[in-house]
Amino acid sequence: MRLLVAENDPALATFLQNSFDQERYTVDLSDDGADAKYWVERRHYDLAILDLNIERGQGTQVLQFVRAKRSQLPILVLSSQHRAEDCAQVLDLGADDLLLKPFLFSELSARVRALLRRVAPCAETVLWLDDLELNRVEHSVKRAGRVIDLTPKEFGLLECLMRNAGRHVTRAQILNQVWKLPYDTLTNVVDVYVSYLRNKINGPLDRKLIHTVRGIGYEIHAVADRAGPQLVRSKE
Repeated sequence: MRLLVAENDPALATFLQNSFDQERYTVDLSDDGADAKYWVERRHYDLAILDLNIERGQGTQVLQFVRAKRSQLPILVLSSQHRAEDCAQVLDLGADDLLLKPFLFSELSARVRALLRRVAPCAETVLWLDDLELNRVEHSVKRAGRVIDLTPKEFGLLECLMRNAGRHVTRAQILNQVWKLPYDTLTNVVDVYVSYLRNKINGPLDRKLIHTVRGIGYEIHAVADRAGPQLVRSKE
């Protein structure tokens, strides 16, 4: 799941990014309204978190812009305005939820999950390939019914591969999508993490799902059936 966090407090923004990263979300940070508008128009997000203090207190204008451009995007607003009429205005302008400062991250995370479940019928909630299941809302992975514990980066890597099931994924694509690094970065992190992931997903099973494409990168597919993952709707 990819989140846009529009927050101009550097300390809070870093805290949110690190905390959501630990929960296996991919987070893009924006510290001003213009930047937030730019990315909303050019990148797919599953949910946006918008602080009303962004854009020198003009966060409501950013909220209206985001809602106009992405009518189905869940928007959670952070606000220090506790007056009932201010909260009502934010919801009327298009926010799906409102959380007042100060707040506990556990509550913010729970509200994010609730919003994602609410829109799950319109989104790719669970990805399946053969006996492998990845739940993008609950951040869980199972193979043949067995729970597989993955780190946040391993989870992001597996999601990247499954979204491209049956197709070659280059190291450059993985590095950009999972680590947000340019390919000319001198690192073998992709190969190292694919090795970690392969050991956990393939393991001792006869049907190997993660394969190396020599000279290109990697691919995930079932040996007998190279079809991509089927879309499963949430059972809400």
